[in-house]
Amino acid sequence: MPNQPLPRRIIALEEHVSYPDMANRIPAAVRQRAGWPSKQDPHSPVAEYEGQLAEVGPERLRLMDEAGITMQVLSISGPGAELLPPDEGPTFAREYNDRLAAAIAKYPDRFRGFAHLPMTNPEAAADELARTVRDYQFLGAMINGTTNSLFLDDPQFASLLARAEELNVPLYLHPGVPPAPVRAVYYDNLPHGLGERLSMAGFGWHAETAIHVLRLVLSGTLEKYPRLRLIIGHMGEMLPVMMARADMTIAADQTQLPRSISQTLRDQVYITTSGIFTRPPLEAALATFGLDNVLFSVDYPYAPNKPGHEFLANLQLPPADIAKLAYHNADQLLGL
Repeated sequence: MPNQPLPRRIIALEEHVSYPDMANRIPAAVRQRAGWPSKQDPHSPVAEYEGQLAEVGPERLRLMDEAGITMQVLSISGPGAELLPPDEGPTFAREYNDRLAAAIAKYPDRFRGFAHLPMTNPEAAADELARTVRDYQFLGAMINGTTNSLFLDDPQFASLLARAEELNVPLYLHPGVPPAPVRAVYYDNLPHGLGERLSMAGFGWHAETAIHVLRLVLSGTLEKYPRLRLIIGHMGEMLPVMMARADMTIAADQTQLPRSISQTLRDQVYITTSGIFTRPPLEAALATFGLDNVLFSVDYPYAPNKPGHEFLANLQLPPADIAKLAYHNADQLLGL
């Protein structure tokens, strides 16, 4: 039945913030080497949404209210501490988190936060995660893609994974700009700046995040940290439609792991609807990951709140199931 009443609460988990003065402290040459478009680039998504990313107040709240969203979990978007040397990243990340916490403190019933981490210094990243959880009640951390072309299965990140497991908070694996060799081979030589779009939100981001998760499975990392929980966005980053294929082509006798790929994903990975508001991807997600592992998100401001509102309002699901998507699963996962 279309346009059914929305649940009394709606929590959105992948909602972004960026402060231009912080991003501008990262040298332009560093941002360029990492593949971030300059502000002068007409295809730069961060530049396009700069005002909305920086505003955590009346206008953001107005748009949330129009869509019935009662809470956003905020995370830092755009170039950040992961681009800085190990001796510079921790101070930068700490300041970013302090500013994010101050913004949240003005509206504590409407906003919570995921930590921004200095990923080039994994020990400091683990400590910063613990600090923000302890001091600011942050709900976990968001990690944007690879760090110096390394995924989280690299042994240097063991301290961070162990700390997240110890703190009982999830890590949200968000896409990042692909490493330079990947950009060169996969995305160069397309007209009108299309390679950049294809490498990011058009497709490449989602494939990279799926690979990130599968590496954590196949490397045995998730077996080593069986209580670690991961969140990924964009209706599962294409994994729902590939889970059975992965199980079939990478069987247990090859992985030498106690769980199948799909079982590990269902046990430790949660997915959000961020930026994808059509029914077929949701049906695949529900059929593979299961209702308890799917949570609502918008991807604000890169996706507007209104389509998310309409998506929920037009789902032909029992009210109890919509409540799980809208807030109950988030309550369970994040301890809200």
